[in-house]
Amino acid sequence: MFPFRDHNPSGRTPYVTYTLIALNVLIFLSYWAELNNARYMNTLLLDWAMVPAFISNGHGQAGLLTSIFLHGGVMHLLGNMLFLYIFGDNIEDEVGSVKFLGFYLAGGLMANLAQYAIAPGSDVPVIGASGAVASVMGAYLLLFPKARVDIILIFIVFFKIFTLRAWIVLGIWIAMQFWGGFASDPEASGVAYWAHIGGFVAGLLMIYPRWRSKGSDEFWR
Repeated sequence: MFPFRDHNPSGRTPYVTYTLIALNVLIFLSYWAELNNARYMNTLLLDWAMVPAFISNGHGQAGLLTSIFLHGGVMHLLGNMLFLYIFGDNIEDEVGSVKFLGFYLAGGLMANLAQYAIAPGSDVPVIGASGAVASVMGAYLLLFPKARVDIILIFIVFFKIFTLRAWIVLGIWIAMQFWGGFASDPEASGVAYWAHIGGFVAGLLMIYPRWRSKGSDEFWR
């Protein structure tokens, strides 16, 4: 089950959202052919991923940001870019393109710091835009909880499309992250659940002043 569009048109062309999507795709394509080359990928991850143990030892801090532009596979990339495409345009419309870029990068940074705080000794590389995208989703939840989102439910060979409110879709998503975060070992899991949670909370906090300035719950009504 995953969302594929919302019914919440933005008032301007989301140039930064589109640029971020293009940049992520181009970077992935630059090493796509080497995904099965263990030596190449190990070097790439050690140089550009976020490795908590490196940061604890006093180096590798740049990976807190560079890691958010790396992905481990096609589905990893497509999933993140789909969520950014659905929810990013409205947040960019609300805060402006330049501020949205800062918002996205700050969200990714805080997401990685959350993952680091949970497992500072882990030597498992953390990559992906999930944390940064989660910050966009957190902001969307606070600003547009009543927006309608279309989701597709796939069961083996059958599928059905539903329309749900954003607060239901995003609420289910963050609940799943908490479930995964508490149920798995952060040093052994293949999913950085706490980066997702950290990014989502960061997005809520960063957009809170904007929500207040628009009238809080009056804006919802």
